[in-house]
Amino acid sequence: MELSIDWGRLILTIINFMILYFVLRHFLFKPVSNLITTRQNEIDSDIKNAEDNKVKAEQLRIESETNLRDSRDKGRSIVEDYKKKAESLFDEIKSDAGKEAQEVMERARKEAEREKEMAQAEVKEQIVSLAVLLSSRALEKSIDEEEHRRLINDFIAKVGI
Repeated sequence: MELSIDWGRLILTIINFMILYFVLRHFLFKPVSNLITTRQNEIDSDIKNAEDNKVKAEQLRIESETNLRDSRDKGRSIVEDYKKKAESLFDEIKSDAGKEAQEVMERARKEAEREKEMAQAEVKEQIVSLAVLLSSRALEKSIDEEEHRRLINDFIAKVGI
């Protein structure tokens, strides 16, 4: 068996291969290469966007933590302010209540004093009336009532009723 090369067939095969290569290159390799390049660009863009978003997310997280910390501090400050105001209001109300209680006690004391004086005056009046009645019966003489009252009032003033 002898190997012989068919040069005509070999050249036709090479030409067919070249034609096939150029057709595939034009219709397959270029679109696929363009598609791969486009896809690679999209992936690179997505990676860049993801990194940018990661940086932005980190900045937002730090900003959020700062805002949260500031809000908590401000909340504590507000609570402390209201607590101080409440304590001040409590002290004021307590002071006002003490003053009012003192005033009520003073009015009650004055009222009791007035009632006592009225009772003493009434008792004096009754004593004078009884004394006039008793003395007129005891003396069985008629002294005018005004003179009697004057004498009894003098007596009471000396006795200290």
